[in-house]
This record gives sequence, C-alpha cells and structure tokens, in this order.
Amino acid sequence: MPNNKIMIPAILLFALLTVGSSAVFTVQETEKAILFRLGEIVDADFKPGFHFKTPFINNVKKFDARILTLDSRPERFLTSEKKNVIVDSFVKWRISDVSVYYTSVAGDERQANLRLNQIIKDAFRGEFSKRTIKELVSTDREQIREILLKKVNPVAADLGIEISDIRIKRIDLPDEVRHSVYSRMEAERARVARDFRSRGAEAAERIRADADRQREVILANAFRDAEATKGEGDAVATATYAKAYNANTEFFAFYRSLEAYKNTFSKAGGLLVLEPDSDFFSYFKSEKGK
Repeated sequence: MPNNKIMIPAILLFALLTVGSSAVFTVQETEKAILFRLGEIVDADFKPGFHFKTPFINNVKKFDARILTLDSRPERFLTSEKKNVIVDSFVKWRISDVSVYYTSVAGDERQANLRLNQIIKDAFRGEFSKRTIKELVSTDREQIREILLKKVNPVAADLGIEISDIRIKRIDLPDEVRHSVYSRMEAERARVARDFRSRGAEAAERIRADADRQREVILANAFRDAEATKGEGDAVATATYAKAYNANTEFFAFYRSLEAYKNTFSKAGGLLVLEPDSDFFSYFKSEKGK
C-alpha cells in the first residue's frame, strides 16, 4: 500500500511533465517552423523562441532557414551561333515562405534542389541562346547575374524560395568545338592585325609623301634664296670691279694682265701660240708697258 501511494503521484507527475513538454516547442534563429493541426497547416509565422501547441492534436515541422547552396554539375548550353559551351555555376538560396515551400516540394531539400536546378538551367539556356561565345567571354558576368536573378526569382517564389545569388564559375568549350573556335578567333585576330598594318602602311606613305613634298619645297626655297643671294653678290662684285676700273683704268688693265700671265704660265711645260703683235703681250713691248 505505501508503494502504491508513492507510485501513483510519480506516474501522475511523469504524465504531467510529458504532456507539458509536448505542449512547448522551440524555434531556433536558423530555423523556420510550421504548426499542423491534424495534418492541416495552422501557422507558419514563428519568431525564434518558445511557443505553445496542443498536445496530440498539433505537431511541428522545422526547416533550415539558412542560405543553402546548389552546386550543380557543369551543363552544356547552345549559344546564338549554335555552339556548345560548358557552364559550371552555383546558386545560393533560402526559404522565403515556408508554407509554400512545404506544399510545393513537401519540405524536401533534395526535391527543392531538383526543381530549382531545372529553373536555373532554363534561365541559362534562354540567356546563352541570345549571345555568341565571344560575347559570353567578354561580357561582364555581373550583368548576366543581374539578368538571371530578375528572371528566376519570380519563378522560384512559387516554390517558397528566394534566390540570393547566381554565380558562373567557369565557361569552357567542348573539345570538339574548341579547335574550330580558336582557329576562327585566330583568323579574326589576324584580320584585325592586317587591317592595322594596312592602316599603318597607308599612314606611313602619307607621312613620307608629305615629307618629300616639304623637302622639295624647302630645297626650292633654299635654291631661290641662294640664287637671289648669289645675284646680289655678283651685282656687288660687278659694281666693285666697275668702280675700281673707273678709278684707275690703266692699273686695272695691268693687274688683269698679270693675273692672266699667272694663270697661263702656272703649269710647267705649257705651250702658248700667239702672234707677236698680240695684245696679250702689250705690257712686254716697252718699258712703260705700251
């Protein structure tokens, strides 16, 4: 009998504690929770902390509220040139509406990743089909990221998911098209190089022609100035000779004759044939030179 008096309160206390603990649930900061009543969603807007529920009638399911990563395998996409590119990317996402998330993918993260992967691939396919390989390589990836986020977030919202980031890690060419693409890029670069060389040659010819023209103009101007200076010098010399001759014509004639003798007999063995009464020897005929 004494044992029964001890056991009954203990059982009642245990039952009370069990019922009490089943009436309280905790939501962490990294969690989102849904409260069900006999399988029907009652509430999903729970703040972090302690909350109450009706034992045996309500049950709670919790989901990860942190940012999750979908790192898919590299996929092939066609460009506007109908060329394949291999794109390696990842997606950052989190649950935005836990009720919609539960009803759309049954709260299964794996199922959510599969649905989300298909949405991302469709978005990639649509954007890559508008661009060439050259545009994909040269375009700022941040620009593509913004376009993809605007396109996929409205679709992902139907799954109760918000996509916070989409990143392209690498864009590669398949082996079967890499050689042809590189060859075409090399041919394009060679064409651009030839165009630059032809423009340079044209500019060089233009510069050389202009330099030759300027040279001819400079030489012509220099020759003109030289001839003018020479003419002025000859005029001064002639005027000087005329003035000197008019000052003393006899001496000037005698000086010119001496210069002629000097130039004539400057070389040894020279021979000069003249008549004896030639004016060349007029200053040798008399003592006075006459």
